[in-house]
Amino acid sequence: MTELHPHLRENVRLLGELLGESIRQYPGQECFDLIEEVRAAAKADRRQESGSGQRLVNLLSKISDDQLLPVTRAFSQFLNLANLAEQYHGIRRKQGHHADVMVESLSDVFERLLAKDIPPDELHRRVTELDIEFVLTAHPTEVTRRTLILKYDEISNCLGQLDHDDLLPVERDEIVARLRQLIAEAWHTDEIRYQRPTAVDEAKWGFAVIENSLWQALPRFLRGLDRSLVEATGKGLPIDAVPLRFASWMGGDRDGNPNVTHEVTREVLWLGRWMAADLYLRDIQTLRAELSMWEASDALWAEAGDSREPYRSVLGQLRERLLKTRDWAEACINGEPANSNGILFENDDLIRPLQLCYDSLIECGLDGIADGLLLDTLRRAHTFGLPLVRLDIRQEASRHAEAIGEIVGELGLGDYSAWDEKRRQEFLVSELRGRRPLIPRNFSPSANVREVLDTCTVIAGQTPESLGSYVISMASQPSDVLSVIVLLREAGMTNPMRVVPLFETLDDLRGAPDTMSALFQVDWYRDYSGGRQEVMIGYSDSAKDAGQLMAAWAQYQAQEQITAVANQYGVHLTLFHGRGGTVGRGGGPANRAILSQPPGSVNGSFRITEQGEMIRFKFGLPRLAEQSLTLYATAVIEATMAPPPEPQHEWREMMDWLTERSLKAYRHVVREDPDFVTYFRQATPEQALGKLALGSRPARRKASGGVESLRAIPWIFAWTQMRMMLPSWLGSDVALKAAAEAGHVPLLREMMARWPFFKTYVDMLEMVLAKSDLRIANYYEKTLVEPDLQRLGEDLRQRLAGCIQQVKDLKQQDELLLDEPVFAHSLRVRNPYTDPLHYLQAELLRRDRESEGRGEVPELVERALKVSMAGIAAGMRNTG
Repeated sequence: MTELHPHLRENVRLLGELLGESIRQYPGQECFDLIEEVRAAAKADRRQESGSGQRLVNLLSKISDDQLLPVTRAFSQFLNLANLAEQYHGIRRKQGHHADVMVESLSDVFERLLAKDIPPDELHRRVTELDIEFVLTAHPTEVTRRTLILKYDEISNCLGQLDHDDLLPVERDEIVARLRQLIAEAWHTDEIRYQRPTAVDEAKWGFAVIENSLWQALPRFLRGLDRSLVEATGKGLPIDAVPLRFASWMGGDRDGNPNVTHEVTREVLWLGRWMAADLYLRDIQTLRAELSMWEASDALWAEAGDSREPYRSVLGQLRERLLKTRDWAEACINGEPANSNGILFENDDLIRPLQLCYDSLIECGLDGIADGLLLDTLRRAHTFGLPLVRLDIRQEASRHAEAIGEIVGELGLGDYSAWDEKRRQEFLVSELRGRRPLIPRNFSPSANVREVLDTCTVIAGQTPESLGSYVISMASQPSDVLSVIVLLREAGMTNPMRVVPLFETLDDLRGAPDTMSALFQVDWYRDYSGGRQEVMIGYSDSAKDAGQLMAAWAQYQAQEQITAVANQYGVHLTLFHGRGGTVGRGGGPANRAILSQPPGSVNGSFRITEQGEMIRFKFGLPRLAEQSLTLYATAVIEATMAPPPEPQHEWREMMDWLTERSLKAYRHVVREDPDFVTYFRQATPEQALGKLALGSRPARRKASGGVESLRAIPWIFAWTQMRMMLPSWLGSDVALKAAAEAGHVPLLREMMARWPFFKTYVDMLEMVLAKSDLRIANYYEKTLVEPDLQRLGEDLRQRLAGCIQQVKDLKQQDELLLDEPVFAHSLRVRNPYTDPLHYLQAELLRRDRESEGRGEVPELVERALKVSMAGIAAGMRNTG
């Protein structure tokens, strides 16, 4: 059995001991002894063959109300600290080497590609043209408060300081004392938010990730890319190359979120400019201190004027403009009169003086100075620009149709909602070809339509560098795209904005190729798009709609077919992957996912959402972020230049055969069983999730409704909390069993061996099954579900057990995760801490529901319930 690395084990032990010290101080030794007794009982129950959990249940049943909260908090805090230790261990360097967790280097990937007879010039061209964009989204899956995240970041820094062999005893004692203080602060800090963050709060959190991590990580990554490219091809990375970009949905995603208005979007755009100006000011201050030399090019002297220190003079002028820009943005945010004279607005305003200084240093032979902080600042300017991130806008297709409909009605042209698609397209293209204003001068729209028009006005007032994509959810027809362009043009938009249809349900995915073909047949649109098109593939809603196996196959086929359609029309396609953190939402190891995409679909460009707590797990620390950027870049380069093979005909037929059965089985339970929704709400904490103030967006798209109205995140969050993990395997159980009974296992094993898509699917299924726990799911059911519904739970647990066995048989192994021993051991280490939280949560849910029935929930019960949800999310390393 694989054990934790000794260094990781030592860090986990140290953090646990320091937490124990805080608990001994408050609430005291008695509480500490109880917590240790609970942990010992959880370990003992796990060692039993039957794994009944009875000892733990008996012990927890005797806990008094006033002990509930500290016991729950203790296990939750430990899991957060264990996560910190693991996260740090993944990036630590000892004697110049990573510890245990390796990310393949850029140099290794380049060497492998050159060995496949790819010409160096072709490799250089592909890398310099690389276009990867990370879209930070505020989906409500980050449970941990920002207050605690800052303390956790400093704890990670302390672990780094401890990681030296030459520390003096007094130095070590000082670092441990600081750790003790930070852990005590965390223990005495309420981990639960009591107010939902606003959309602006979410945007500020996204900017903080850039300020504290990505600002440092990006230039370090680009230096490494430049160095590896020189080694492999003899040529470096051009200064103006932007292989990576960052965008955001925070403050722009209004799909189902009434809290994101045009005022919010405008404020977030101003905030981005304030933060960017502030960050560049810090760089410029340092550069002015460093660039004291007098040798300069004629061009720089001309700019500097009568000055003995030309670089400081030019940078001083830039500093003054940045100060004005920051002041202007702050005034705008505060609703005060804002003076825009002399501010930096276009990216070139920032880049030109920096480039002038750089070129001057090179011309004077001072390359070593030029390639220091100045080069890093230039690369930041090209990547982040003055807006800091590019803001995406997302809105439902029906909202745009409603706006066009009201305008058409006002003009007396008929009922737009009754027009067929052909007539809609003809009308919209006719308007786009013409020059007349469409919206009447005295138009008085409804509140919904006014908000859509006001949003378009805000967008039209931005520079192109400020804007990412306009994403249309529930898109199904070319008119859905054309209507957005009409509305933007009416608002005064002069630069073409990327308009991106999002295909997310099973029917949408199946219809996507025809929709895109029809769109590309519109001559006006092909000219507008300039031969480039972005299409977003939704993972969360398709999996909730059709089950994970059917969704994965539908996504794969849609990408293949949309790629073929784009090639037919000579359009360069960028696929935008709306992945979540969990397998049920298209998550999992990013490099495997990218390398298993259909051949040709990753053509040098790749866009992906980074959501909720995954932003912190991937980008929360500078070295961690650098590692994540390397991982994505190597995967996209390899998928572009050495794509996987086309799936064979019999593999496709097998997938059709499997998914026909999985879809029917999944929907039979989720849609057709009349007891399912009631069972779901009783067995899981779904109804209590609203108590956690996770994000600005409501948990439901509509105030009432069944599973179909529930967002994909709480849908998966709820099943994860009670360890059934149903969204990720339901349907696969029936399909794999049927395949085994029909003698198809040899073919499935061949597909695993030779087809990255299928191997990745099975590996992700195995990973999520390893997180499931039949014993815990059974306990929730026995505690919370009325007897008449328990037959459904029993059936689901039998099916889950069957799915686990099918995967083990398929992979020819006696237990799960034999290929992932570190992950398997990490789960085993966490179990004695997550188990008590599960049993406590089931009991707390029972008390909470009984108290609600009486009209009042005790505060201690409600707080402990919230902490249990946050703690289990930490233990599972994901929420939704």
